[in-house]
Amino acid sequence: MEAESEPYVRLATLRQLHQVVADLNRATSLADTLQAVADGVVAGLGYELACVNLVQPDGDLVIAAFAGNPAAEALITGRVGSRGSWERRLSMGEAWGDLRFIPHTEGWVLLDDDVPQWHTDGPQPRFADEWHPHDRLYAPMYASGGGQELLGVISVDRPRNGRHPGAWGQEALQMYASQAAIAISNARLRANMQRALVRLEREQQALRASEESFRQAFEYAPSGMAIAEMGGDQHGRLLRTNDALCRLLGRPASAMRRYSFADLVHPEDIGTLLRTSAEGGRAELRLARRDGTYVWVSLRNSVVADTTDGPRFLLTHVEDIEERKRHELHLAHRASHDSLTGLPNSAELRSRLAARLCRRPHSVRATAVEALDAAYGEPSAAAVPEHDFDYNPHTDAGSFDHHVHMVAPTSEGAGQGAGVDDGTKGLAVLFCDLDGFKSINDRFGHHTGDAVLIEVARRLTTCVRDGDTVARLGGDEFVVLADGLGSADAADLAVRLRNAIIPPIRVDGRAVRVGASFGIGWASCGMSADEVLQSADQRMYVEKRSRAKVHRRAG
Repeated sequence: MEAESEPYVRLATLRQLHQVVADLNRATSLADTLQAVADGVVAGLGYELACVNLVQPDGDLVIAAFAGNPAAEALITGRVGSRGSWERRLSMGEAWGDLRFIPHTEGWVLLDDDVPQWHTDGPQPRFADEWHPHDRLYAPMYASGGGQELLGVISVDRPRNGRHPGAWGQEALQMYASQAAIAISNARLRANMQRALVRLEREQQALRASEESFRQAFEYAPSGMAIAEMGGDQHGRLLRTNDALCRLLGRPASAMRRYSFADLVHPEDIGTLLRTSAEGGRAELRLARRDGTYVWVSLRNSVVADTTDGPRFLLTHVEDIEERKRHELHLAHRASHDSLTGLPNSAELRSRLAARLCRRPHSVRATAVEALDAAYGEPSAAAVPEHDFDYNPHTDAGSFDHHVHMVAPTSEGAGQGAGVDDGTKGLAVLFCDLDGFKSINDRFGHHTGDAVLIEVARRLTTCVRDGDTVARLGGDEFVVLADGLGSADAADLAVRLRNAIIPPIRVDGRAVRVGASFGIGWASCGMSADEVLQSADQRMYVEKRSRAKVHRRAG
């Protein structure tokens, strides 16, 4: 390519090398950089043909750029040679630094491999360093950073001076290959950065679209939506609420930010809210409106992360279930209350009574038997009530530790006003049967009879305490449950209730009267609800028979 004794030729070559390297750095894309590499070999290093073979992700090398012959460029650009064939070529021949020169005398063995090739015809060499048409010269391009990662290979052909390159020409080609590797790496980096920027912009556009979709879905949702803090001192504080939730609770958005759901929940539903898991939890509870009323809602929570490692927020969906809850409560009330009087019915009465009673009798005899059992290490069947088939002395003994046992006054007959009150307070069960009600039904019809029952229910309810229960057992039978009474208290209550019932009742301009017979029973643990009611019923019939007929006659 140049004579070793001509320094000015080397200087001219160095200037050309500087120019082509500058051209490499001006390329704006990877494809432009690869073509600039091939063009620089032809324009600046004195070769007529140059080919850039680029390593693909699978390891094979593709012809990515060609310069010097349009026909050859059209024929072989884009063709691929296997990595194995290229490694074979780079391992044979003469090593000129990082360059590999394979003379025509050895290259014949490569004619059948899969590396795309282009050869021109020409005369046989006339002297030792003359270039042969089948000579091959390769300049590998390695990634910078001290490794030996192969980026590609520059192959050159037909030096313009017709000679093998000397030391300076070899050094120039090797330097050019090194600069080309840097340019290709930079071009790839720019391409990756551009792709990343495009991808980032698309992701940001998608994120903005998603945020806008979420904002619209949040703001214009037909049901309530809220975002609350998670963790920290302000855990649960409402950060954002939509219009539907503000309308539901009658509170402006600015005021809602001062609260959490714990501040707005009905006091009876605090436990429900606390038992609801913050992550994906559900609950049905009541929230306070601005006017002091409460509305039934369904809360459904989900956790939303702001960023990968950023703070988490609680997204709460609030659905108005007031109508459904009112319907459910109405159905439950109808199932547990008398349709005529509105009082608890027989099933509800038994449920309330059974809830106060445990299965183990609380008596002196039971305590003695338990002590005997403890001495011998085995339970006795005598300690278990016959009606209690589910009682297990080994597992159920501790279930009554915190239960206040129902006990009855011990003086017999005290419930009817006789005997001496021993001071014991218990759960009195007053069984009431109306006297003369059948004759009213027969004489004036069921309409009048129903009106009498409604008025009797009202009078009974007004005579008892808030915590007492007045229930209609059926027909003209009523039951009153009153806790914390002694025998004298229960007798006095029966008198007051009877006196409240006997005054005339006006129905359709007519005054009718009914009497009432009361039997007082006492609820004790170890008894069933039916046994308690049966005891009070029997005492009522005893009183009914013992009272004079004049006191039972309806007027």
